[in-house]
Amino acid sequence: MLKEFRDFILRGNVLDLAVAVIIGGAFGKIVDSLVTDLLMPPLGRLLGKVDFSNLFIDLSGTGYPSLAAAQEAGAPTLNYGLFINNLINFLIIAAAIFFVIRIFNRLQALKPAAPEAEPTTKACPYCFTTIQIQATRCPHCTSNLTT
Repeated sequence: MLKEFRDFILRGNVLDLAVAVIIGGAFGKIVDSLVTDLLMPPLGRLLGKVDFSNLFIDLSGTGYPSLAAAQEAGAPTLNYGLFINNLINFLIIAAAIFFVIRIFNRLQALKPAAPEAEPTTKACPYCFTTIQIQATRCPHCTSNLTT
C-alpha cells in the first residue's frame, strides 16, 4: 500500500496539480491585494469616499458605526461591501485565467500537427476481416489479395 501511495504521489499529474495549487494561492493573494489596495480605494473615492470593506447592513438595528464594531459586538450583519470586493477578485482571476488559456490555445494552434501514422492493417475485400497490410492472402477466408 505504501508503494502504491508513493507511485500515486510521484505521478506527473499530482505534481503538476500541487504546483498549480501553490501558484494559484500566491496569485490569489496578489489579486486580493490588487483589488483591496489599488482598485477599491480610487473607486470608493469616485463614488463619494466610500470604503467598500466597511459597507454593511446591521440586522440588529443597533446602528454600529463600522463593520468592525458590529462584528466585535457579535451583531448579525450583511457584509455587501466585502462581497463586492470578493466579486471583483473573482472577475479579475477569471479574466486572467481566460487570457492564459486563450494564449495557450493560440500557441497550440501554431504548433504543427503530428503526421498521420501509416496504417498497419486493412480489411479483406471478401470477408472484411482485419488483416496485416502486407498480407497477400486472407488467413480467414484464404482469398488471394494480390490484384
